[in-house]
Amino acid sequence: MNAAYFQMFARYNQWANDHVLAACDTLDQVDLDAPRDAFFPSITKTMNHLLVGDTLWLARLRGEILNMGLADVLWPRFEAYKAARKSLDISLIAHVDGLDDAALVEPLSYKNVAGEAYVTPRHIILAHVFNHQTHHRGQLHSQLLSAGCPSLEIDMIYFFRLNGYLQ
Repeated sequence: MNAAYFQMFARYNQWANDHVLAACDTLDQVDLDAPRDAFFPSITKTMNHLLVGDTLWLARLRGEILNMGLADVLWPRFEAYKAARKSLDISLIAHVDGLDDAALVEPLSYKNVAGEAYVTPRHIILAHVFNHQTHHRGQLHSQLLSAGCPSLEIDMIYFFRLNGYLQ
């Protein structure tokens, strides 16, 4: 396993989330809460699902136990959500930066939100966290387009080009 790979993903994740937040900043709360086509039926609910998921996974990675549901809307107001999202992205980067290659293959024992016990290597968990973000950011992108926002350029290749990963 390569810790630098996941460190890059943590930074890409923050960068892409910042773009989503900037688009959401152009909308009012009514637009964020309006019904939209996606698995979670509003921008607010989709964003909350992502943040709840990340919060749960980061807690598990730290050995903490939290009690949240994946459809919980813990940050119904955008400004509170935005602050929590930015804080979690910083915490996720710090956590990933603290892992070395050996730590990435260590198994983690945890329980999911249904109380089922699992053991999963940390690199698989981190791959899931970043893939999950990408999956639902795609849904958010569609929801933002339906709210009148311009298309977001959040493909990873743009992040690479802008941040010196490619020459």
